[in-house]
Amino acid sequence: MYRSLRDFLAALRREGELLEIEAPVDPYLEAAEIHRRVIAQGGPALYFHKVKGSPFPLVTNLFGTARRVELAFGSRPERLVRELAAAAERLMPPRWSALWDLRGLVARVARVGVRRTQSLPVAEVVEDPAALGTLPALTCWPEDGGPFLTLPLVYTENPQNGRHNLGMYRMQIFDDRTTGMHWQIHKGGGFHYHVAEQRNEALPVTVFLGGPPALTAAAIAPLPEFVPELMLASLILGEKIAVGRLPGVPHPLIAEAEFALFGRVPPGRRRLEGPFGDHYGYYSLAHPFPVFEVEGIVRRRDAVFPATVVGKPKQEDYFLGEFLQRLLSPFFPLAMPGVRDLWTFAETGFHPLCAAVIRESYPGEALVHGFRILGEGQLSLTKCLFLTDQPVDVKDFRHVCRAVLERMDPARDLYIFPDTPMDTLDYTGERLNHGSKSVWIGTGELRRRLPEEFRGRLPSYLSEARVFAPGVLFVQAEPFPRAPDLAARVAVEADLAPWPVVVLVDDARLAKDETNGLWAWFTRFDPARDVYAQVRPGRHRPRYGFPLVVDARMKPGYPGEVESDPEVAARVDRCWRDVIEPPERR
Repeated sequence: MYRSLRDFLAALRREGELLEIEAPVDPYLEAAEIHRRVIAQGGPALYFHKVKGSPFPLVTNLFGTARRVELAFGSRPERLVRELAAAAERLMPPRWSALWDLRGLVARVARVGVRRTQSLPVAEVVEDPAALGTLPALTCWPEDGGPFLTLPLVYTENPQNGRHNLGMYRMQIFDDRTTGMHWQIHKGGGFHYHVAEQRNEALPVTVFLGGPPALTAAAIAPLPEFVPELMLASLILGEKIAVGRLPGVPHPLIAEAEFALFGRVPPGRRRLEGPFGDHYGYYSLAHPFPVFEVEGIVRRRDAVFPATVVGKPKQEDYFLGEFLQRLLSPFFPLAMPGVRDLWTFAETGFHPLCAAVIRESYPGEALVHGFRILGEGQLSLTKCLFLTDQPVDVKDFRHVCRAVLERMDPARDLYIFPDTPMDTLDYTGERLNHGSKSVWIGTGELRRRLPEEFRGRLPSYLSEARVFAPGVLFVQAEPFPRAPDLAARVAVEADLAPWPVVVLVDDARLAKDETNGLWAWFTRFDPARDVYAQVRPGRHRPRYGFPLVVDARMKPGYPGEVESDPEVAARVDRCWRDVIEPPERR
């Protein structure tokens, strides 16, 4: 595979997967507008040679199609992970004969890790520490708080034991020497900072830009805390990661990175960071976050600046997320026995929706597996978990949903847990980092046939109904502020009673395709506050009945959906041909 970003760019050129743009582009909104249009068309990676206000070229959309993800990583990592998972089962209990049979695999795994090198292309040029303002960092959306580093590889070490973490956290550039550090509550770098802050110490941080594409995949992978990201990156790369030391830099440097920024995050210091148009498709609002103080910058002599753009799915992170889930899925049954397959849905921003096929060998075992999933790393931030014991493709939510709703008894199989930790980017709860979870279980024998066509009559306060999936009806309702209690009325409407799930939305046309439907449903409701039903009291918890009415309308306090700036969009319209088409084709 590719040892550096430039190796990958060369491969994209050869494959016709790189569009080189010579026309000047503005990193304020314009580059992101071009990027979004290209990714919506399934277009190539973009190499902007001339970025206003910066001496460095900019590359985006590196992983914006399944084909480019395949080019970046190949099929070898997935085969190796399947072999490792199978080997782990064979070695329980350990036997010399099994070890001997696996000697080839052991030899390949022995090549995983880091290797020391004296050659450091990343340190060819020592920049002024106050050079942040020369980077072509993108402002992607009109209400963003400023320019952001959107593909930073943030390296930290635990002050207690020295174990490293490589994570990807957006970094707002405040001025020429400071940035925000958006450490969310479930991130490894944030855990290291917590340890340092408890000791009243600044945490040394090194931020890499560029390098082997495998580093980007490893940095966003939902790994357990004890698994080093550099090990996963090396496994994906197929060889050891080259690192070297530079005097005055607190950490080893990734030799083939394009830039390295090093400095510290002091204890107790916070600064408002944001807003930022994030991968949920809405703005995450301004909140106090730690501050990264840059003490030095080194780079390659001809450094290239990588970036990405996030927003309403599907964006570049969709394709990376799918690759990582396929890569790591063979380990799920090892880490969570009884969980046969599991998938989180990029259409919802990953954390809002997870589906799993589980074993149920005795009544109630499904909930045991549900608790195991909700206690595992970043899966602990899952908002809605659908569980079935049927052999369905977990990547196909409509099939999962059908299997669950055909077998579900909501009085027994729907669990809602209020006041739980939630993803920092999810604003449907009552306060930051908190919300609720729901577990939907459908196992065993078929209980019902699901309706697939709406033949009833809507009451006057509802305007349109569209089928999203068997048993799931999207119903367009008045906007929330004008009709806050409408969902409770819907739960007792006779013509809606045959439908196990009724989702109230602002626009029923969102039901026409799975991506928009999942996005609208699961990013706009909090289970404890927005699920309505006819309820019988239970001794310790409510007993729900069908239909379950999910109020997925936009509500007061929710941040706005990200939208392009009209003036910038019009400017890109006017110059599109000059920017996108090479001179010989105009």
